[in-house]
Amino acid sequence: MPTLTRIAIYPLKSFDPILVDSAPVLANGALQHDRRFAFVDSAGRFVNAKRTALIHSLRVVLDPGTRTLTVRRRTDETARQWQIDAERPAVERWFSEYFSIDVTLVEDDDGFPDDGEATGPTVVSTQTLQAVADWFAGLTIDQTRLRFRANLEISAAEPFWEDRLFGTATDTARPFHIGDVLLAGTNPCQRCVVPSRDPVTGAIWPEFSRQFSQYRSEQLPAWAARGRFDHFYRLTVNTRLIGRGSGLIRIGDAVELVNQ
Repeated sequence: MPTLTRIAIYPLKSFDPILVDSAPVLANGALQHDRRFAFVDSAGRFVNAKRTALIHSLRVVLDPGTRTLTVRRRTDETARQWQIDAERPAVERWFSEYFSIDVTLVEDDDGFPDDGEATGPTVVSTQTLQAVADWFAGLTIDQTRLRFRANLEISAAEPFWEDRLFGTATDTARPFHIGDVLLAGTNPCQRCVVPSRDPVTGAIWPEFSRQFSQYRSEQLPAWAARGRFDHFYRLTVNTRLIGRGSGLIRIGDAVELVNQ
């Protein structure tokens, strides 16, 4: 049976993750503190890696417990740190200068998910990440993790096992447990430009999305719901919480399909 082996939370949307041994699941299905903070421009649009590769040149850690934000340029080990409640204007000035646009740091307890309907954690298996890394010469599994930025990583019997977690028909979801938490897999996640960029330099890998799509189609398991793929530039599974409950997920929890 697959088990949960890694939990990654992204306190500041589009920036670096923190790894935890357990995570409370909120009433909306999100992991506590995941994408809780974000930068927005004067029009209220997210400032994220989809819009600008400048994000890749920074290492940013936001500690949700102490509410401190630490930033380093990857070319400079000098760290800048702020306590965001006391020094939010200074944070916004620094990042506004860096991005050359006026930005505001916003916060929402429920987070700022990429998918407004499937607000639960994204899921992928270690075996899938290794398979994808093997498609591209020089790509490591850690770099692949940084490119696809899943919340939950599971150990499974084969690559793409997580494709079992969404329904076979359009707009259908499949329930599954992670420990005592009941989620539903909604769809294979459509990817953006971010996976095609080097997560450290921001440099584009030429032909990445085309080559990825070709390999993904060719290596889609025979049992997988091919009809759920209008294109094959998709990886990881989007989820939502079933019911209005919450719960706690932990490293080592079993991942089990319901009624299978």
